[in-house]
Amino acid sequence: MSAITTGLEAVRSRIAAAAQGRPVTLVAVSKTYPAEAIREAMAAGQRVFGENRVQEAKAKFPGLRDEYPDLELHLIGPLQTNKVRDAVALFDVIETVDRPKLARAIADEMQRSGRRPRVLIQVNTGLEPQKAGIGPGELDAMVALCRDEFGLPLAGLMCIPPADEDPAPHFRLLADMAKRHGLGVVSMGMSGDFEIAVAEGATHVRVGSAIFGHRT
Repeated sequence: MSAITTGLEAVRSRIAAAAQGRPVTLVAVSKTYPAEAIREAMAAGQRVFGENRVQEAKAKFPGLRDEYPDLELHLIGPLQTNKVRDAVALFDVIETVDRPKLARAIADEMQRSGRRPRVLIQVNTGLEPQKAGIGPGELDAMVALCRDEFGLPLAGLMCIPPADEDPAPHFRLLADMAKRHGLGVVSMGMSGDFEIAVAEGATHVRVGSAIFGHRT
């Protein structure tokens, strides 16, 4: 059994224990890892992957999608408006909608192309100035903009809590906000804290190094 298969099985077991029967989707974060590593994870049954950069995903995933048509690809890194066309064409979920200008660009491209990947709003729960995402106080307006004005297929929310704080209150806040807006997807938790995220209501966790090994 390969190290990737072993890592996948361990992460799945830990998710299942934390979820206590509730379904939680594992997004295997494959950024910086080669197509061969992703192919190993696919051979072990993994189908949902997350990438940070449009260009990197564009280089790796079209061939993999030919082999595995049921692959689901999430963009989990920041998206610049000049990459929106490629992102809408390639990804099934865009998790990092963090400003009205980007939401408008995505909506325009969806109308042009006819392709409609699901979108998540990224919330900066810790109000960290160096981090992307809208503040919790701006969420109501952003949800209304995405849903009502732009007609985006808004599926949920995502967050990355401050690295030096207990993540649980941030996860709880995101889950509560999603519930209040009737949004079913709550993407939160990474290799170091995904079990806490699951316990606080995550529907999707984004795990990379615990599956693929530490990045060089």
